[in-house]
Amino acid sequence: MPFQAEFFVRNRDVEEVLPPDAQKQFQQALDTMLEQKDWSIVNITSALDRGGRVPLPIEGRKEGVYIKVGSRRPFSDCLVKATSSDNQFRCSLEQQPVIPCYDSFSPQFQIDWCNVTLTDLSGLSTAEGTPVWGDGVLEDASEYNPPTDSPEKAFLADYLLTILLPLLVALLLCLLLAYVMYGRREGLHKRDMKTSDIQMVHHNTIHSNTEELRHMASSRDVPRPLSTLPMFNVRTGERVSPLPGRHDSAHVPLILAQQ
Repeated sequence: MPFQAEFFVRNRDVEEVLPPDAQKQFQQALDTMLEQKDWSIVNITSALDRGGRVPLPIEGRKEGVYIKVGSRRPFSDCLVKATSSDNQFRCSLEQQPVIPCYDSFSPQFQIDWCNVTLTDLSGLSTAEGTPVWGDGVLEDASEYNPPTDSPEKAFLADYLLTILLPLLVALLLCLLLAYVMYGRREGLHKRDMKTSDIQMVHHNTIHSNTEELRHMASSRDVPRPLSTLPMFNVRTGERVSPLPGRHDSAHVPLILAQQ
């Protein structure tokens, strides 16, 4: 449809215009006004999708709807006058534009004649490289030809940047850590050379005394303390066999004073 016109209907919601009967009534009203029978509805858009406000919940308030129609014939003089500069100036003053044919439009559709958009696509040509958008449906006996395969792309540079570069950085960090841990250590001999003789004698004496005490403790032959024996009662000093006895545990007093 090279010639397209868009009207804003103020007293309709989008769901009220979607039924085929409502669209047919709008087409008949448009044909009667413009005296042109080849108009067809191209698109229906809610005013809310164009930045309109949600109407108040009052009876008679509608959100409004944009109806775009198309034709293969040029625009009539009535539509051309609706978008003239004089009428646009009157619309800027919030006055009704002067259109000779709007009185013949059906009163059940309240058209905002200051919000009429005309689009002429007849001057576009595919030979000039300008795309012409269709309806998205393939014609009969047509075949979809997908685009050819894209050329192969070399990913070697991306691989080197993604894999080898982090590995190289990790290797350098490992080498630096190994140098700090092994190459910069003072060592036991160097540490002892920096320590004073009195401190070294004191340190060696503590070590030798500790070893001597451990040797004496391991070689002494004395009975083990009672507190280390199993089932030893600290309060009474009694040693109970860890094996379960045959006496009844219900008659064992809980308090020593009851014995």
